[in-house]
Amino acid sequence: MPYISPNLRLLFSPLKPTLSSPLFISIPNPKPSSLFTLLASSSSSKRPRSVPYRDSLNLRRRNSSTFSERKGRGREVAMEETAEESRGSSSSSFGFNKRRAEGQDKSDRPKKNPQLKERKLNPTNTIAYVQILGTGMDTQDTSPSILLFFDKQRFIFNAGEIDHIFLSRVCSETAGGLPGLLLTLAGMGEEGYSVKIWGPSDLDFLVGAMKSFIPHATMVHTQSFGPALTSDAAATVPAPNKASDRIVLVKDEVVKISAVLLHPHCSGQSQIKPGEMSVVYICELPELMGKFDPKKAAALGLKAGPKYSELQHGKSVKSDRLDIMVHPSDVMGPSVPGPIVFLVDCPTESHVQELLSIECLSEYYTDVSSQLTESTKVVNCVIHLSPASVVSSPNYQKWIKKFGSAQHIMAGHEKKNLEVPILKSSARIAARLNYLCPQFFPAPGFWSLQHLNYSASDALASCEGLTSKICESISAENLLKFTLRPYAHLGLDRSHIPTLIDQSQVIDELHSEIPEIADAAEQVRHFWHGIKESREVLTPSKDDRVMIEEPWLTENTLPSCLENIRRDDLEIVLLGTGSSQPSKYRNVSSVHINLYSKGSLLLDCGEGTLGQLKRRYGVDGADNAIRNLKCVWISHIHADHHTGLARVLALRRDLLRGVPHEPLLVIGPRQLKRFLDAYQRLEDLDMQFLDCRSTTEASWDAFESNKESNNDGSSQKSPIHLNVNNESMQDINGTLFSRGSQMQSYWRKPGSPVDHSAAYPFLKSLKKVLGEAGLEALISFPVVHCPQAFGIVLKAAERVNSVGKVIPGWKIVYSGDTRPCPELVDASRGATVLIHEATFEDGLVEEAIARNHSTTKEAIEVGNSAGAYRIILTHFSQRYPKIPVFDETHMHKTCIAFDMMSINIADLPVLPKVLPYLKLLFRNEMLVDESDDVIDSLGVAS
Repeated sequence: MPYISPNLRLLFSPLKPTLSSPLFISIPNPKPSSLFTLLASSSSSKRPRSVPYRDSLNLRRRNSSTFSERKGRGREVAMEETAEESRGSSSSSFGFNKRRAEGQDKSDRPKKNPQLKERKLNPTNTIAYVQILGTGMDTQDTSPSILLFFDKQRFIFNAGEIDHIFLSRVCSETAGGLPGLLLTLAGMGEEGYSVKIWGPSDLDFLVGAMKSFIPHATMVHTQSFGPALTSDAAATVPAPNKASDRIVLVKDEVVKISAVLLHPHCSGQSQIKPGEMSVVYICELPELMGKFDPKKAAALGLKAGPKYSELQHGKSVKSDRLDIMVHPSDVMGPSVPGPIVFLVDCPTESHVQELLSIECLSEYYTDVSSQLTESTKVVNCVIHLSPASVVSSPNYQKWIKKFGSAQHIMAGHEKKNLEVPILKSSARIAARLNYLCPQFFPAPGFWSLQHLNYSASDALASCEGLTSKICESISAENLLKFTLRPYAHLGLDRSHIPTLIDQSQVIDELHSEIPEIADAAEQVRHFWHGIKESREVLTPSKDDRVMIEEPWLTENTLPSCLENIRRDDLEIVLLGTGSSQPSKYRNVSSVHINLYSKGSLLLDCGEGTLGQLKRRYGVDGADNAIRNLKCVWISHIHADHHTGLARVLALRRDLLRGVPHEPLLVIGPRQLKRFLDAYQRLEDLDMQFLDCRSTTEASWDAFESNKESNNDGSSQKSPIHLNVNNESMQDINGTLFSRGSQMQSYWRKPGSPVDHSAAYPFLKSLKKVLGEAGLEALISFPVVHCPQAFGIVLKAAERVNSVGKVIPGWKIVYSGDTRPCPELVDASRGATVLIHEATFEDGLVEEAIARNHSTTKEAIEVGNSAGAYRIILTHFSQRYPKIPVFDETHMHKTCIAFDMMSINIADLPVLPKVLPYLKLLFRNEMLVDESDDVIDSLGVAS
């Protein structure tokens, strides 16, 4: 999950980030974590029998499956079987949930209506502060998130927490984590949990787009403000008389939050475009009355009683003994002024001109040029979300000077702390993996200031230097606080700021915890020495004390496609290997296919994918990877597979602005197009969409035959719509699983044929893109998970070696989310690498069937039956936070994936040999069961 946004939702997960801050508070009615499993030791393929009593009980509960205990799901619909046989394979059948595959299981789930939390507020809060939750510094993929904290109320600016979410702009950078957060909240407890979302009127476009895959009930509390941008939409908060007037959003006992809209200053533009509005938020805490002095009250003739309370609430009363009126000022100590905080998002210099002209802000200006009056309000802290290039401009500096002695916190990007990871636990695991096997786990792409473009850094240094002459200015840091109350502690608090991870200390701890790890690392290094010296995979020596020798370790047979393979041909980077929702150890699904100089592809793009790319390659490397993307392929519509897409597309658009290029091809299920079309009303994503159904083998055949018969792709006849078996879709009148036909899980009904004529120009573009990438084929095939769920085959073109021998191209198959099915087995035949989901351990077959996922053993059986050379298991349930449960007796060609694992095609022979060492690395870890897949329970995740 995190750079805090978009993965701020980790705050709500059972697997919370270990950040030493009081902001990570308990949430009402979370589902309890209940299952604990002990990982087998490295010297045994079976689980140990000496499990603590508590854990042994939970192991028995796991074997009975948590699914069987749920109400309203209907076991009878989960255990249906398909008797189809895989073509050319032995007869076998797999259980699957037919209703789920058809998308008809929503009625089986309990209805939820997420409610807002009602809180009793106390105006005399003992604690109040504003805190930088995440600057986005370690990945620069998101806008900073700011927490405004009170004893019983919390407000988040840019991507979410407990009571209110305020967006300073509506775009992928500020709201990228919002869909996942809403889904997480909606799945909590029996009824779900909701927050109120505020943003300028273009928030309506985002909400409209998200409704294509998020239940409407989770978004009923969205509140937009400002002028409506379209005739068919209206802001839910009335607009002020002037566009630049303050709009009061929240006013209660503890805080008043107002918004001032900023528009780009452009006289020739008649209407504001979506995505151009930004907001200045003003947070004002009420003044607190001074302490009541009973001695003064008695001296003025008052008796103890109700009049004491009235005075403390600001009312004057008549003395009981004297003929006078007693006023609050007579008996109260000095009042405590209410602190004021500004949050300013000014994305361009055009917005700065508008900022300078806003009259309603004048009452907060306290510089020497301002006319101070009794009504002048003193601003204590200004948090600048504006980019460094804007902050350093003369006009912005002129505006900053108006706040006198206010504390300025510069929270835009390119500031500081770039080498400090947000998730220290995750970084610690990465360091340990890198020590054991740097070939598969390269050092993370954390970078220092010297690797940045110095123009931005110099601009920041210049602006901070200029600002510091007038007022105090500092760079934002993760978890930096500015205390608002108690008033005696008003000011900065750095006590919770995380420190740089000392890698040497992490390794020293590892040596102390697992003394034999040094020998293991040395043994792993020998594998690569063996490849260099003999081009063959080494077998372990007889005196190897780290791992047990297995017969399969002597396997040296290489598929012909790996003959004389080059290291710059292919690298598979597992960016996210978890399911349902991010955790601090495993992000959600995404695979980066790095073709080096020929470009790259993304297979699935769960939230946080951009952050993961930047962790793997660094800022510049990730930007280059985004620039060089050839296409993005999405397996199905569930949120953990596509909610990072808009952020990736928006960054590519920005990186290639002014450079001649083609829109990026996005291939996905047709429901994804509805989301992207709706989202593009908010901001242009510079992409073209192609339905996965148009890239099946039958569709490619139709495309090729159409191209041969008519070179321009046009057709005089109406297009023929084919299914995967080359049957006319118009002739199929049955249901999804028609009797006598092979199971197809992506046609819910025959009324959704593929229009090849409409897809022709996109297929033509894709064919060209594949050729440039050195790929011969990209083929989608249906799998059994939900309506329109797909897997993909990527096949490289043939190559000729130095002596003229033709060498076949490699073949990669990615399953997406699926039950084992004939289509997947057929597609995987002869695969060089099969990347297969393995959400559940072998003891949870019933749950795997219910949710149309696979177990570890089932995934391996698919690869074995298809003759795949190597199998990579991924998409693990977050109940296995670090390493899943597996039995390595079946793992002779298999490896477990970890986030940021980078597998070069030249290293495939070594891949299975590393697995026992990985098990050694995690031998002391407890496998903690996470609560139910909360997103899955809503039908919108994995």
